[in-house]
Amino acid sequence: MTPNELDTKEKENYYVPAQSVWPIVGAIALFLIAMGAGSTIGSLFGGNGPWILLVGVGLLLFMLTGWFRSVIHESMGGLYSAQMDRSFRQSMSWFIFSEVMFFGVFFGALFYARFIAVPWLGGGSNNVMTAEVLWPDFIPSWPLLKTPDGTETQAMPPWGLPFLNTVILLISSITLYFAHVSLENGKRFALKCFLLLTVLLGWLFLFFQGEEYIHAYEEMNLRLDSGIYGNTFFMLTGFHGLHVFLGSIILFVVWIRILKGHMTSEHHFAFQAGAWYWHFVDLVWLCLFLFVYIF
Repeated sequence: MTPNELDTKEKENYYVPAQSVWPIVGAIALFLIAMGAGSTIGSLFGGNGPWILLVGVGLLLFMLTGWFRSVIHESMGGLYSAQMDRSFRQSMSWFIFSEVMFFGVFFGALFYARFIAVPWLGGGSNNVMTAEVLWPDFIPSWPLLKTPDGTETQAMPPWGLPFLNTVILLISSITLYFAHVSLENGKRFALKCFLLLTVLLGWLFLFFQGEEYIHAYEEMNLRLDSGIYGNTFFMLTGFHGLHVFLGSIILFVVWIRILKGHMTSEHHFAFQAGAWYWHFVDLVWLCLFLFVYIF
């Protein structure tokens, strides 16, 4: 590093924002979402679980709106330096890593149930006598369509709505890539079109996932309480759907900013962060499609 570069580096300002209320608002929103979802499933709080869940989601959207607004004003005000951009990149990388660990836990639960717990209940691993006495008619297969207590369900076939949603997400990754290329080449109209198409494909995915859930509950008796298969199916696909919802919000905000003339081919980390997140979500869905629906 030359002396001039060293002097420039030493004089570079690092913006430290003032204290913000948004982290605590987000924490309260997530708490209400967790309480509302649990209460809805468990029929607690006098049947008010759906309302608690709705308040939590509304508060989360309010938090995202306020926090995004603050960050956008700081960015457009020229308060961010190159070091701040590097901090954002590191933060987003660690955030995605935490999401990898999050889904890793659920995939671990799926594999544990499939390859260890269910075979053990069927007499595997020298558990023959226990299984014979407690569950003599239990068949250890996956998907587990009949639990030891007699609960029966059906397996969700992969080649209907799940396959359609897989195609939708793969196409959305392609349209997002073309949007990124258009941004780097200064093609604003193509950028707006491809990015909007990506968001619409994400919303279409959520619509079809809702249709899939309705079909599962009303016609297949595949529910969250339908044994370990129902548990893992809805936990994995449901949390993934939540991530698609959040990712589509991020990309929609980026699209609104682009309509307002924000972001250039040199400075567009908000777009990159949303793209990283979206491609990660798509990759998780491919793993879900393989290990939840097919194998």
